[in-house]
Amino acid sequence: MKPVDTRAIPTTAPDAVLFRSPQIDDGVRLWEIARDSKVLDLNSSYAYLLWCRDFSATSIVAEVDGRVVGFVSGYTRPSAQETLFVWQVAVDEDQRGKAIAARMLSDLMDRTAPLGVTHLETTISPDNEASIALFTALARRREVPITRQTLFSPNDFPDGHEAEDLYTIGA
Repeated sequence: MKPVDTRAIPTTAPDAVLFRSPQIDDGVRLWEIARDSKVLDLNSSYAYLLWCRDFSATSIVAEVDGRVVGFVSGYTRPSAQETLFVWQVAVDEDQRGKAIAARMLSDLMDRTAPLGVTHLETTISPDNEASIALFTALARRREVPITRQTLFSPNDFPDGHEAEDLYTIGA
């Protein structure tokens, strides 16, 4: 997959955005960002702490002025180690519109390439136009194909969850 210079992604964000791997101390902040997004499925605070401990090499946070303002949580699929599955992407409301999510995804793809990652997968509900646009733009910038297929229908969930389509990015 073609690396992308994140400085080339149009943004209104200050240059002072730091992208780094999450640490255990970031777990509470990731939980808060997910909760405040009002669109993500909120996991337990315990899950975010474990995520920061066990999946820091395949996740990323964005920090502005020493405060975490966004994150991407991901993991390499056990049965497909070349595939990074992106679980959640979130940015604080006051930081949206600055291309921070796009920059985190590009940076994370570049960071995981040495681990053998060549593909990215994520699931998106069919009505989430912002996420569809985000991942479509990522594929376009990297000059690789993006495909979509149904992964889970509403009937697969016990709690009235929307369908989730699987998007795969990579050659």
